[in-house]
Amino acid sequence: MAKIAWIFPGQGSQTVGMGIDLNNIPAAKTKFEIAEKILGWSVLEICQGDEATLSRTLYTQPCLYVIESILSQLLAEKIGLPQLVTGHSLGEYVALFVAGVFDFESGLRLVKKRAELMDAAAGGKMAALMKFDRQQLEKVIAQTSDVVLANDNSLAQVVISGTPEAVETALAQVKAKRAVVLNVSGAFHSPLMESASEQFQRELASVSFENAKIPVLSNVEPTPTTDAEQLQQRLIKQMTGSVRWREIMRQLPEEEITEAIEVGPGKVLTGLIKRTCSNIKLHNIGSVKELNALVDSVNSQKLPVSQ
Repeated sequence: MAKIAWIFPGQGSQTVGMGIDLNNIPAAKTKFEIAEKILGWSVLEICQGDEATLSRTLYTQPCLYVIESILSQLLAEKIGLPQLVTGHSLGEYVALFVAGVFDFESGLRLVKKRAELMDAAAGGKMAALMKFDRQQLEKVIAQTSDVVLANDNSLAQVVISGTPEAVETALAQVKAKRAVVLNVSGAFHSPLMESASEQFQRELASVSFENAKIPVLSNVEPTPTTDAEQLQQRLIKQMTGSVRWREIMRQLPEEEITEAIEVGPGKVLTGLIKRTCSNIKLHNIGSVKELNALVDSVNSQKLPVSQ
């Protein structure tokens, strides 16, 4: 019997025009209206605007949360919930919403505050490395103050984070096929986010966490749990902790996951899983058309129904 995981992408997967086709669905329209009251601006307007504005952390994270949450809710109504959920960075908030840990509104308020704090962060730098010498990178990080492994996405792709000087020092010493400095203002997922994390914890304390209906794999601790307190503690550590996506992917076969559905724009996460866990069947839902196609597959018994 198939075991299905839903996975949710984070910042970097956003695309202009995402979510526009959802506005004709009454349940989705209601969510967009709720979101506008909480955010003070329209998700759909931002998604139909220019790429620079959508790519600003302040807007990117709430837009992704709202659209991925809506797609997930529509999918759950059609085929039921999966056996496991996880998300990359911001995507973890969608996973927790889908698992019933908090409601849509509470999750959006958390994401709104998180986006504001991260958007205001300054004095940091992040860079992605592709096809690099991992042993060399780990040695350089161990010997260089103020730089950490922020995103361990796969054997061939990572993101480092820290002060501009420390990141530049690391880049100068590590051989990589490609290195790209990311367009962010802060050193996300590093100890330099400690001040923002402390402010965010006050917001987290105001939200009631419930035990998850289905297991969640967290970024900072890629072992499944449904315990509300554990999930909250893991989320507290997320802003300063590394995104351990490589370990999350390796955990999927351990949990006997046979199929994974990336719910949200792009195919970044399924691309990583394809190169890491070749036996897992992959699907992508970033639009109503793709959602309907997957539901049709379920109805025609091409894809087992979730439970």
